[in-house]
Amino acid sequence: MAEPLIELKGISKRFGDKTVLDGVDLTIYRGESLAIIGPSGTGKSTILRIIAGLAAPDEGEIYLQGQRRTGLIEDGQDPIGIGMVFQQAALFDSLSVDENVGFLLYQHSHLPRSKIRELVEQRLRMVGLSGVADRYPAELSGGMRKRVSFARAIMANPENPRDRPEVLLYDEPTAGLDPIASTVIEDLVRQLQCAEGGCGTYVMVTHQDSTIRRTADRVVMLYQGKVQWQGTVHEIDTTDNPMIRQFFSGRIEGPIQVAG
Repeated sequence: MAEPLIELKGISKRFGDKTVLDGVDLTIYRGESLAIIGPSGTGKSTILRIIAGLAAPDEGEIYLQGQRRTGLIEDGQDPIGIGMVFQQAALFDSLSVDENVGFLLYQHSHLPRSKIRELVEQRLRMVGLSGVADRYPAELSGGMRKRVSFARAIMANPENPRDRPEVLLYDEPTAGLDPIASTVIEDLVRQLQCAEGGCGTYVMVTHQDSTIRRTADRVVMLYQGKVQWQGTVHEIDTTDNPMIRQFFSGRIEGPIQVAG
């Protein structure tokens, strides 16, 4: 078995008196397409933030290419670059698309503005958005804003190749989109996995059946702070796990408790 790219061991996280993650073990391999699923409020977004180094677990250990991470992302340089696409795109409304996508380079590189603009245009072409660099987020549709956030997540600094994201974390990338816009985003996720300058490994939190089936190879289900099931996408339809059966059928009756 290959060495894990990312490994979480015994990860627990509490907010007040609520335990959202309870001793979670999770392994991610290079080139993998992993979907994390489960009912709302089960710690899916929290585990993405922990992987990204934006939040620290209360208990447990995180390993990146076999190296243990201590602290948050700003406390040291990880051996691999990790990019994150937030659920609501999280663009700066007062900045143009160019300034949003190139934000890291404008703020933290010595590259001339013309070179940054060239790199921004390259990333925008990769997500199918040529010619929108001078627009503002308010001038874009929801699906276009999502794609701009993808372009920003895969931006790399040529002055420091270690900054190139090797892993992308997607938090509900198709949330709030109509079925056609969702299909565009799902296709783009797969295209970026294979594209030069894209990211070959990704982890996605999603509720949507089509997104799970079209973008994931392996699925992990979280419920009540624990991993309740994991398997391939194809095993979704053959497993007799009652939580998977209830989740994908949408039934109210079953082991997953419906919030009143």
